[in-house]
Amino acid sequence: MKIRSYAKSELALLYFPASDPHVATVRLMGWIRRCPELKERLSACNSSKFAKYFTAKEVGLIEEYLGCPDI
Repeated sequence: MKIRSYAKSELALLYFPASDPHVATVRLMGWIRRCPELKERLSACNSSKFAKYFTAKEVGLIEEYLGCPDI
């Protein structure tokens, strides 16, 4: 997976390719909420739950904690 900025739904669909974009996003955000260390690291990057995109740095952290999506 290339580390770059992704729309939240775009990244979520990499992790949940068979899902609807909204459902995939909800599921990915659920995984993030259940990983306190990742949530804390994302907060340190000034991540907002209202943002439409993940920055490249945030994507790197997500991959570090959740693993690379099966693409």
